[in-house]
Amino acid sequence: MFRPGADPFTERTPRVVAARKLTRRAEREKTGRFLAEGVNAVTSALSHGTVHELFVTERAAAAHPELVAAAPRVSPITDRAAAGLSETVTPQGIIAVCSLVDRPLETVLDSARLVVVLVDVAEPGNAGTVIRVADAAGADAVVLAGDTVDPHNGKSVRAAAGSTFQVPLARARDIPSVLTALRSAGLRTLAAHGYAATSLETVHFGDPVAWIFGNEAHGLSEHVLAAVDEAVRIPLYGKAESLNLATAAAVCVYTAAMAAHR
Repeated sequence: MFRPGADPFTERTPRVVAARKLTRRAEREKTGRFLAEGVNAVTSALSHGTVHELFVTERAAAAHPELVAAAPRVSPITDRAAAGLSETVTPQGIIAVCSLVDRPLETVLDSARLVVVLVDVAEPGNAGTVIRVADAAGADAVVLAGDTVDPHNGKSVRAAAGSTFQVPLARARDIPSVLTALRSAGLRTLAAHGYAATSLETVHFGDPVAWIFGNEAHGLSEHVLAAVDEAVRIPLYGKAESLNLATAAAVCVYTAAMAAHR
């Protein structure tokens, strides 16, 4: 790949400049592409996604020749160019340009038995972590509803650790239409709510279920809570007042997943 006499791309090379723009949501939506940075994300992208180009430093190429060999197009870059494409403090020097992964809502709910829904979630790290949890628990889909952060955001992709490409994702702005689609797909809708009367300990799992989680600061609206089949709280046995979003999602989703696998 690094041919004698061939200079690697710099931060000023047009293709690197164009790729750097993909750190902005508007450019991702315009081009239908996003960046997947790091070994985990690139490995998953090459196996489960659509990769258009792989930017890689000489050191990263030497460390991961199998990824270089699997990429359809490889562009060597300088360390400085890698830093420009990276949104981390210590770049790994390997970045893939990929097609967006989200699908139409109706296509991810067909025959689904476990679905995770994020409503108005603002923090990309939380969204990515929940996507990773859903993937690990064997969920059939993750739906990002309302004003939830873009799952193609760099921080979300890193937090998902490759799961962005492995679990079906759908985005839908209209929350009532998402709830209607879940019901039409035969899914029982459970909303995680810290003040719910029903405790997770008492919930029986057997039917296909969709777990719904709300904004980190404000939770779910009264409209959503009124529209779901049941609101459920996680019992707190110690002195902590609450759990953060990603932890709550892990507890709820895994409770349903383990019940299904017994």
